Amino acid sequence: MNLPEQLNTQLAIAGVTAVIALIAVLPWSVWRITRNAVTIAHEGGHALVALLTGRRLTGIQLHSDTSGLTLTRGKPRGPGMVLTAAAGYVTPSLLGLGAAALIAAGQTTVLLWAIIVLLAAMLVMIRNVFGVVSVVVTGALVFAVSWYTSVQVQAAFGYVAAWFLLLGGVRPVFELQRKRRRGRAPDSDADQLARLTGIAGTLWVLLFGAVTIASLVVGATLLLPR
Repeated sequence: MNLPEQLNTQLAIAGVTAVIALIAVLPWSVWRITRNAVTIAHEGGHALVALLTGRRLTGIQLHSDTSGLTLTRGKPRGPGMVLTAAAGYVTPSLLGLGAAALIAAGQTTVLLWAIIVLLAAMLVMIRNVFGVVSVVVTGALVFAVSWYTSVQVQAAFGYVAAWFLLLGGVRPVFELQRKRRRGRAPDSDADQLARLTGIAGTLWVLLFGAVTIASLVVGATLLLPR
């Protein structure tokens, strides 16, 4: 296969997998299911940053309405609490960016096993049945792809996962602000951050949006052939 043909093939793979990811993110009937994967990443982000900042992680809950809760112990204020609260909405997009970087480097297998390891680590801290089922099913799917399928299928799956995290990381930010406008999210991450820092919750939402959109743009440049 010459270079133009190879580029066309890569462009087709990137395009088709992006469309698949959009189908998983845009229609509400699909999103209400696939959003659980974004919630796993969101709560995992809270948990990881809590541990990195010296807080004690006591448990994670994932709920069937795609909400989640990460419970930590430590100082009620301060940098650790702020970073922990700020991590959730940006983590799916940052994971998507990392996935795109691994794919661009030809490390799809590393990507799949990294996902499995992260899910296994998270499973230990899950404290409700739905959460356990969600993480186990997600991990089993990734393991099945990494262990039983061809390199081509693994590559396509990696692309879909990266696109899904990049695109799926953006939508919850818009949903968050819509709920805040209607007064339906008084204890959202943005509002908790407002109480912790004195910076308006809307500005935190704008920051979340900036990070997720920037991640999507950079991730897309990594996934699309150059």
